[in-house]
Amino acid sequence: MQYNPVVKQITDILSERGFWFETFEHEPVRTSEQAAKVRTGYTIEQGAKALIVRIKNTDLGIVRYDFAMLVVPGNLRLDNKKVKQVLSVREFTFATEDEVREVTKGVEPGGVPPFGNLFGLEVIADSHIFQNEKIIFNAGDKRFSVGMYSKDYKTAVNPRVEDIA
Repeated sequence: MQYNPVVKQITDILSERGFWFETFEHEPVRTSEQAAKVRTGYTIEQGAKALIVRIKNTDLGIVRYDFAMLVVPGNLRLDNKKVKQVLSVREFTFATEDEVREVTKGVEPGGVPPFGNLFGLEVIADSHIFQNEKIIFNAGDKRFSVGMYSKDYKTAVNPRVEDIA
């Protein structure tokens, strides 16, 4: 099967760092609920859902948009009020499907891995992610998942850990 090159980037990083991980090939999934059904041995709470948000910045009267990655457990939803506080913004929106593809070098929505550092994005992970010994996530393709230790994810990505769910 041919996967997005991001899949190999992630597995290479984990291998090079000597982190334990396991991989799963499965039918295409887009939602956390669908993913939980095909990932044997993992729960929806262990799913690391990566969401890309667009933030409007107006510096010196010039409007530009920045993107950030928010990572929450598959069973939780973002708390908009907490996210606005953490991002220090009055509003944010979810990136469109086209923006997701552009920011992630072609990764399809639903396949976005919680490795925003690969795309030059700030990564903010909800603290609940690290209550699980292991996490699992789509690793650049809706048909490919990686399970790994949450402590190793923290080391590999170095996300800002906040309460956003």
